[in-house]
Amino acid sequence: MNINATLFAQLVVFFILGWFTMKFVWPPIIRALDERAKKIADGLAAAEKAHVDLVVAEKRAAEEMTKARDSVAEMRLNAEQQAASIIDQARAEASQIIAQARKLAEAEAQTAAEAAKEALRAEVAALAVAGASQILRREVDAKAHADLLSNLQAEMK
Repeated sequence: MNINATLFAQLVVFFILGWFTMKFVWPPIIRALDERAKKIADGLAAAEKAHVDLVVAEKRAAEEMTKARDSVAEMRLNAEQQAASIIDQARAEASQIIAQARKLAEAEAQTAAEAAKEALRAEVAALAVAGASQILRREVDAKAHADLLSNLQAEMK
């Protein structure tokens, strides 16, 4: 065998193998590599989108927490104001009730005092009549001297 013929035969086999590889082996390998690269790129894009969504969700959650805190603080303030209002209203009502009770007690005391004064005046008038009858040693008729007794009572007022 000649080295030139062997080299030529090897060259022909090499080219046939290269052509066969380029025609039948490379396309499936390239297609598999392209599909894998596309899957990796899609996975990276999905991961990036998930990361962005996570950041947005965290911001939204923080905003909701802030709103909730503000809402709770506002409700607490309203409750405190309402409680203070109820307490003030109860104090005002209690003051009115106490004032009414005081006025009623004063009126009752005034009425009792007037009744006691009238009873004392009548008793003083009876004692005056009794004293006058003792002084005059005779009976004084209270019915006959009613005007005199009324004037006496009026002077005592």
